[in-house]
Amino acid sequence: MTALTALALNCTLKPSPADSSTDLLLSQVMTELGTHDVTGTTVRVVDFDVRPGVETDMGDGDEWPKIRELVLAADIVVIGTPIWMGHMSSIAQRVLERLDAELSETDEQGRPILFDKVAAVAVVGNEDGAHHATAELYQGLVDVGFTVAAQAATYWNGEAMQTVDYRELDETPEAVANATEILARTSAHLARALRAQPYPAAD
Repeated sequence: MTALTALALNCTLKPSPADSSTDLLLSQVMTELGTHDVTGTTVRVVDFDVRPGVETDMGDGDEWPKIRELVLAADIVVIGTPIWMGHMSSIAQRVLERLDAELSETDEQGRPILFDKVAAVAVVGNEDGAHHATAELYQGLVDVGFTVAAQAATYWNGEAMQTVDYRELDETPEAVANATEILARTSAHLARALRAQPYPAAD
């Protein structure tokens, strides 16, 4: 089995070492990916000085280039976000904006530089919005060149107008665990398929 690498981008608003429900769900995703011979790391984006903009390097101490190197080295990139006011976090939106720069980057075959990379999504929140955030992330990630596998999203939404967080649950709900397992299985399969047969070169 071909070994693969994964990068999980935790787009929580909470800097380390604060507890993060997004971090918990991403750790479960990475554990499941590990059962498919995928190794990797998780980066909490808010711990870095990621400047606003749509360039690969915004200068003046911008730390996105450090994260970008990890993105370019990974076979699978998982974006994890909490829900705030029904939307993905502002950090997740900034990640999409910074990835927009890759639209102008091509490889030696003239293809977008993110072709042959697989993306997946993990969302947590104690309010509605997981499907909306997933749809927006899917569109943005595919637009910049990633490919998304079948059912490559896992999420948990708490009861409406309550305050329980995912990390406070006594156990992982079966539906969430099942979605996480499917995400890992289909994403690893697709990444290996693209490794074996990449997208064709540009004409």
